Amino acid sequence: MKPQALCLSTALLWLAAAPADAQDIFKCADVDGRVLYSNVPTKNCRKIVLEPINVASPPKAPAKPGGPKAATATPADFPKVDDKTQKSRDGDRRRILENELAGEQKNAEQAKKELAAQQEVVLPSERVQGGAINGAKVQERLQAYKDKVALHERNIEAIRKEIANLR
Repeated sequence: MKPQALCLSTALLWLAAAPADAQDIFKCADVDGRVLYSNVPTKNCRKIVLEPINVASPPKAPAKPGGPKAATATPADFPKVDDKTQKSRDGDRRRILENELAGEQKNAEQAKKELAAQQEVVLPSERVQGGAINGAKVQERLQAYKDKVALHERNIEAIRKEIANLR
């Protein structure tokens, strides 16, 4: 066996045999009175005793007969809504979501216009000596406008998903 392979095997065997204990944690106070936490004790430290953490996953529940999605019976006294009322509610919900979608689309267009207007402007504080433009400062200023556009686009997608889930 080659010496390198022998050393590697020995090191792996040693690591496998080493206990997997957690390191001690110490709470220390420095000269200014600040509290510091460390794994290396100094003269103003005291050991913190922590409860062991259970990293094992919980046991799985036994499968129910009839498959994973076995239906349960609806209680007899469970309130029911007639079809006409439910269709009316579904129609109201669709109309509300469509109004929200139109409003979000309008807000998104406005936010895009504001972003475009800000992209055309260079503030005096964003110029460096010699007349060049500091791109980082421009991007920092524009980030709020970009975030606003992204927010409205996420809202539009969420509303479209809700509308698609309607009956």
